[in-house]
Amino acid sequence: MLAESMSVLPGGKGANQAVAAARLGGDVALVGAIGDGPFSETAISGLRDTGVGLDAVSTVHGHSGVALVTVSDDGENSIVVVPGANHSVDADLVGRHAGLVAGAAVVVLQAEIPVSGIEAAARTATGRVLLNLAPVVPLGTDVLALADPLVVNAGEAWRLLHDAGRPIPEDSPFAVVDALLDLGPRSVVLTMGAAGAVVCEPAHDGGTPVVVPAPHVRVEDTTGAGDAFIGAMAWRLAEGDTIADAARTAVRAGAYSVTTAGAQPSFPNAQDVLPR
Repeated sequence: MLAESMSVLPGGKGANQAVAAARLGGDVALVGAIGDGPFSETAISGLRDTGVGLDAVSTVHGHSGVALVTVSDDGENSIVVVPGANHSVDADLVGRHAGLVAGAAVVVLQAEIPVSGIEAAARTATGRVLLNLAPVVPLGTDVLALADPLVVNAGEAWRLLHDAGRPIPEDSPFAVVDALLDLGPRSVVLTMGAAGAVVCEPAHDGGTPVVVPAPHVRVEDTTGAGDAFIGAMAWRLAEGDTIADAARTAVRAGAYSVTTAGAQPSFPNAQDVLPR
């Protein structure tokens, strides 16, 4: 297949989400790792430029994580991830930064690091755990029960329910959210791209799902839209918003991001006007 162009940009789900939250005004630190190969400076540059705390980012021998992203003419993307240094973000590395994790108002976790690292961070956290199970990996039931919220897209929801041996609802997103809640998380956010998100936070809304519509925008590139959503949601949750209110800001940040090519370069800053 022939493509029209190529660019090398900073990325990685954890880094993207950290940058997205920091750009909007969050006080953010990243626990992670980069390699000592040729992409290391690129990998760290966006974090450094945004003011994300990097004291807990280790340098290990080998290459940094790399995502190979193809973007089609309609803005949709397909991604192959080579984790690289992210393989080292295990329970031992997380344990070296337990104080930082325990002191955070919101701990954001995604699955481009080993399961042991995810589980150690979730169990260490004393604040809210935002678990973006992307990609879907097997986690202990006690760890899934700490998610508040569990955030997945439609494909990830299907995989999670399939792997759990649960019936997969086909009638509505509400039924999918109910099925996900049955797995044990404290709350659930189901992201649906241009259709927005469905949120269920039983402690606040009595278990009734809430639809959060997304703004309609011109799409240039959907890469990183989910990470813009997660970063914005984490920022607002740290500021005290309910999950539904945080999602209302998050869908706007995600919509803003798809109007520009790339992941981190497309994320909004605090002064940017988000679409409504």
